[in-house]
Amino acid sequence: MDNDIERNLGEQPLAAILQELHLKPHDLVAASTDQITHKMVSRAWKGRRLTPRVQDKILAALNRATSRNYALTDLFNY
Repeated sequence: MDNDIERNLGEQPLAAILQELHLKPHDLVAASTDQITHKMVSRAWKGRRLTPRVQDKILAALNRATSRNYALTDLFNY
């Protein structure tokens, strides 16, 4: 495992989107058809580096909760 990878990347654009739409992490968990947890959403919000699979689950949940069509680049800046 490479110890040089930065894992905490600061607050992500996802946080601003959720705040703007008055959504909470629970709203994404409830809207998800995949299995996601509050902890996954919290890590995404805070900027903890996520696997591509978890990023896709967060994206799908947000799109379902908002009936919009966001892209990964709208949610994460890494």
